[in-house]
Amino acid sequence: MKIAVLGGGNGSFAAAGDFALQGHEVRLWRRDAAQVTQHRTAGSRIVVKDANGRHDTQLALVTSDIAEAVNGAELILCPAPAFAQHDIAARLAPHLGDGQVVFLPPATFGSMIFARAAQDAGNRSTTSFAETGTLPWLTRKHGPFEVAITIRAKRLPVGVFPLKAADHALDVIGRAFPGVIEPCGDALSAALMNAGPIIHPPLIVMNAGPIEHFESWDIHKEGTQASIRRVTDALDAERIAVRKGYGYGGPHFPLAHHYATEGEQWMYGRGSHDRLTDSGDWRERIVLTQHRYMREDLRLGLSFLVSVAELAGVATPLAKAFLAIGGAICGEDFMRGGRTLASLGLATLDRDRLQTLLREGFSG
Repeated sequence: MKIAVLGGGNGSFAAAGDFALQGHEVRLWRRDAAQVTQHRTAGSRIVVKDANGRHDTQLALVTSDIAEAVNGAELILCPAPAFAQHDIAARLAPHLGDGQVVFLPPATFGSMIFARAAQDAGNRSTTSFAETGTLPWLTRKHGPFEVAITIRAKRLPVGVFPLKAADHALDVIGRAFPGVIEPCGDALSAALMNAGPIIHPPLIVMNAGPIEHFESWDIHKEGTQASIRRVTDALDAERIAVRKGYGYGGPHFPLAHHYATEGEQWMYGRGSHDRLTDSGDWRERIVLTQHRYMREDLRLGLSFLVSVAELAGVATPLAKAFLAIGGAICGEDFMRGGRTLASLGLATLDRDRLQTLLREGFSG
């Protein structure tokens, strides 16, 4: 199938390389024209390293022209950080066509941002938007045109906006991720599967000392201790309570399953935590005030969780605490500058009207 991948980070390179490895026609869009020129000069190729070795993959196109990238694509995949979504959505909006599917893995309710951008651009195409709970690859770039994939997702709970378009959207996404996609309802249900705002805030805040002391630190290895795991589970319980508050049923993909050796499989399957830490790729320098764990997962992810929890009447004391501490570290008010129903233009909707919008989409 024809797939457009948007972005130039770890996830985008993993997506483009892995899809090309599977035999899809892949077009990669990047904003930076100079980097696009370098990539084209290098042959528009991506080397994918995984458990089976090194694979040299060929992309159909590398471009800084987003219209060229997405023209005729059945699936448009954008794994860029949530703080980049407004800009990318505005660039993409005029070029979307009937039947195309925009997939955001994960998104912090970014599907609504992309759908709203198309609406605001006057684009009335029957495009659908979907998101899931994690990036489909545990991955890190090892060079300008080389990416290492440590784990491929085994289960991806996917929600669609508008929900009435779910059958088509899930069919398209399922052809890119065969045997992996699990429908979880609407886009808000999927947004409340996002693992990043649960796993990363406790790890960076409770490891702030060693993160700032050492040149590099693996928050998933030395940084994942029993006391932090208990806090993570308690924060995850708040997420699950919010899901239940909106009437969403299981499976809720509790993060504890990511670490477990038995019981229900999590999104990355068995043993993924050990393979992640064994790879060494997550021993890295983290600048707390700048890293996406803080700017995306904590600031945007937890402010969103708190906002939708308030509409559902669910208490989220730990999420609020991490927002307060993270904001103090960065010298900002994370709720004021975060992602909320108000910042998404949905403040006037009660629960019933929000769920109608999620089901039916924008009218006119």
